[in-house]
Order: sequence, then C-alpha cells, then structure tokens
Amino acid sequence: MTLFPMFVKLEGKLVVVVGGGAVAEGKIESLLAAGARIRLIAPQIRPQIAAWVRFGKIEWLPKEFATGDLEGASLVIAATSAPGVNGAVFAEAEAAKILCNAVDDIAHCHFYYGAVAQRGDLQIAVSTNGKSPALAQRIRTELEETYSSEYGVWLEWLGAARELLRANSSNREETKAVLHQLASRENFERFLRQSRSGERKREVA
Repeated sequence: MTLFPMFVKLEGKLVVVVGGGAVAEGKIESLLAAGARIRLIAPQIRPQIAAWVRFGKIEWLPKEFATGDLEGASLVIAATSAPGVNGAVFAEAEAAKILCNAVDDIAHCHFYYGAVAQRGDLQIAVSTNGKSPALAQRIRTELEETYSSEYGVWLEWLGAARELLRANSSNREETKAVLHQLASRENFERFLRQSRSGERKREVA
C-alpha cells in the first residue's frame, strides 16, 4: 500500500488525544505548535501536561476513554500503552470517519507520523510506511546535518521575495523563473556567505 503524503492545517481544529504519558506529551507539544485545540482524555497526566492544562492551553477530561469522547474532533491520537484502549479509540474514530493514529500500533492507524527534519517553516518528513521507524529517524538525522539552521532564515527571505515579486509582476512565467533562481543552491550559498560575514563583523564590533 502506498501512502499519500500531505501536510495538514490544524489551526483551530479540535484534536482528541487519549493518554497522559510521555508519548502523549510529545504529541501534544507538536499539536500546540500547529495551533490545534486539544481535548485530552486520561486518568492521570505528567507534570508538563498539567502545566498546559493550568494555563488553559488544553482541555483535560480526567477519566478513562468512553464512547462520545471524540465528538467534534478533526483528528484523533491514541497515545496509550494499552492495545485494547487503542483499539476502542480507533474503532470509534473509524465509525465517525475521523482519521486516527494509535502510536506504535500499526493495526490501529489511518496515518503515520513521519520523522521530521525542521528548519523554521521548512519541514522534510520521512516515512517508511511503518516498516522501520529507526531508518526514518536515521535519515532525518542525515537531513538535519545537510540542511543547516540557516535554511529557516533563508526561507523567510524567499517568502518575502515571493510576495514582493507576485505583487509587482504581471508576467507569471518570468516571476516563476526568478523564484526558481532565487531558490537555487548557488543563491543559498551566497546568502550563507553574506550571513556569516555579517555575523563576523558584529563579533569584531
């Protein structure tokens, strides 16, 4: 089976997370970064999760998962160590036609998390279709070594240049050609040299 790769906008969308342990904490952190609204179902929670609850960043229902807990959800994450609970969450999500991921439980997943190398808004996700998360993580590490943190800053510059060009040019093909040139490795290396030169000058000053 071939997976369909996509990046999802979750700003303001309700995501239900079942489980309050370390795995759930990691998933909640990434969901908060994406701007999702989070409903957490778990009898107990870790200190960091409790802090998010205290500051009103997530909604916590301190109980076991039950029918009806997925109402209104756009996405569901089952982050428990109990296969029976994961199965129940998945079954309800599937009946309600809501995409569900049960962490480390391939049989109860509509989608998988990729291993992600991130530099600002640049995200490069790696998937092995659940066959070898270890390989995905190794490739992510290699990507992080290849694509330095400066790519995030450069991408901001490229985004601003794109908006400026599109606002001031009526020739779409010409604009497209310029944007491809700006995004070339040669241009990145020039940007990198200028950036590092500026840092050295500030250090001397």
